[in-house]
Amino acid sequence: MAERLLIGALKGGKNTKIITLNGKKMTKMPSTLGKLPGLRTLNLQNNLIPKVCPEISTLTQLTVLNLGNNLFKEVPEEMKYLTSLKKLHLFGNRICRFAPGACDLSELHFNYNQLICIPEEIKLLKKLQKLLLARNNIEVLPEGICDLKKLRILDIAGNIIQIFPPGFQNLKLREFYCEENPLILKQPFIANQREDIWSLKEITSRFVMNQLAGQNPFLMHAIEQFPEVKNIISKGKNCAICGKFFLTIWLECVQFVPPSKNCKISKNLQLVPVRILLCSYKCFNQRQPNLFGISQE
Repeated sequence: MAERLLIGALKGGKNTKIITLNGKKMTKMPSTLGKLPGLRTLNLQNNLIPKVCPEISTLTQLTVLNLGNNLFKEVPEEMKYLTSLKKLHLFGNRICRFAPGACDLSELHFNYNQLICIPEEIKLLKKLQKLLLARNNIEVLPEGICDLKKLRILDIAGNIIQIFPPGFQNLKLREFYCEENPLILKQPFIANQREDIWSLKEITSRFVMNQLAGQNPFLMHAIEQFPEVKNIISKGKNCAICGKFFLTIWLECVQFVPPSKNCKISKNLQLVPVRILLCSYKCFNQRQPNLFGISQE
């Protein structure tokens, strides 16, 4: 049956726009797809396909690719050649890896996979509007997700996320689903503060980073001669209170932010826990009353 459908599509040549081969027990993607350069929609849902064929890279007019419920273990690197792709469905696979730069499209469907993390490079997907990551094993969302200014729908239900990255509250989401995650709850209690004791590396790094932020010409020139130091300070963070740079996460805090009134959200979601980083207890004691330190107990 699948062969007859494919033969019929091949007869259409460049005029073939849609191919649907759902549920055909296919174990591989047919290489003859490369002979259909005008293809716009390719549906291969509910098969047994573990990887894409190299010839798929010729389908530069493809806008919709449905590979849901197959046997993929990673986001195919060949996706980067599908320059017109807008919707990629990979739900119900065994995906545990996301190759950076694999795709730039407006929708990503990764529900029901085995993802444990999302790469920081997701921030490069500037066109992304819809991201579905429900029922995976994701513990942390990358800070880069906060750079997705066009993101409007985010579904991370059924993962193991406790807190969201700094700046998450600035996303203009219209739909946000996060049920069945062990989110940090607002249960404040009084705890003893430790003494601020920094290592020599921390003291030096803070000085260098804050001098560079002030455009110190001597240090800006000197740092280019020491790539190891440059690599260390590239990991610096901004204190949410004083704005100064620091290296080691000295104090991890949480701010509970109410979801947008214009956003369709999970039932019973009242406050969203957003991660806040501070450089010292001095800044912690100057915080706003809605900002709390995170207890490990």
